[in-house]
Amino acid sequence: MSSSKVPHVVLQSSSNNCNMPVIGLGTAPSSSTDTREAILEAIKTGYRHFDTASMYGSEQPLGEAIAEALQLGIIKSRDELFITSKLWCTENFPHLVLPALQKTLESLKLEYLDLYLIHWPISVKSGHWEMPFPEEALTSFDLKGVWKAMEECQKLGLTKSIGVSNFSCKKLENLLSFASIPPSVNQVEINLTWQQKKLRAYCQEKGIIITAYSPLGAPGSTWGSNNVVDNELLKEIAEAHGKSFAQKNSKMCFKIVSKWILYHIACICVSLRWLYEIGVTFAVKSYNKERMKQNLEIFDWSLTKDDYEKIDQIKQQRMVKNGPAKFIDGIWDGEN
Repeated sequence: MSSSKVPHVVLQSSSNNCNMPVIGLGTAPSSSTDTREAILEAIKTGYRHFDTASMYGSEQPLGEAIAEALQLGIIKSRDELFITSKLWCTENFPHLVLPALQKTLESLKLEYLDLYLIHWPISVKSGHWEMPFPEEALTSFDLKGVWKAMEECQKLGLTKSIGVSNFSCKKLENLLSFASIPPSVNQVEINLTWQQKKLRAYCQEKGIIITAYSPLGAPGSTWGSNNVVDNELLKEIAEAHGKSFAQKNSKMCFKIVSKWILYHIACICVSLRWLYEIGVTFAVKSYNKERMKQNLEIFDWSLTKDDYEKIDQIKQQRMVKNGPAKFIDGIWDGEN
């Protein structure tokens, strides 16, 4: 799919109202795949939005893939890409924000980011801690001081926009009470089994774009599940769209070896289409060449009223309980 066919959203608090593609490729750690090669293939496929973080260990291979894509002429300019990275908990202190971003840019071999996020609303003391962080590793989080440093990074032109990740309505309200530059984005867990209606409504009211991580429920991860891709109600929706999905997958040269695989593919399409229709951007993680193509093929069809009635019946359950720590009192502020 051509990158020009992927819709964009405008980040209202960004420098020059920059545009963000609604679909991005997640680059969280993968032990079995060459990250650089996968990202390069994604650029060839049409992806222009890439989501990384200092703790992922994927900033360097992402930077290498960008450099190679430029060298090969796949893209003409770095400006064609939208690059997101994140400030990790151990650097979540006012005096460490700028050095952390500079280190990220050095790893990426870039002059600027398009979006820089506070990864989690917690701060972790310096030291050699194993994850999940024990309670004694946590210390007070100076949101006001950290955000002021984030604003300075945007003013310096080191990032075009700034935002947060894993922030509740209450935490956003606190941030907005003193922010000179409001957050452009809040990246949170959203999928069909955790729809976050209250948070979505709040962010829409405040002009904050939501990016969903784990939009397919993170199947195969230690903390994810198959509750999205194997959901029975989604299979019903998939079957209702079965003819068009089968034709689409046939055109894409998928080898459908069973009805279950067809359902699995269709459930993914339904999940991503739902996110797009409700105005949520998303970072989806797949380094499989054919699946990367499939995830871009969601913009030429629509869900029906009946589909939405089924979606409203899906049981809701948060997967990410305490984030990177063993226990964080009130991290979600009771917004369940």
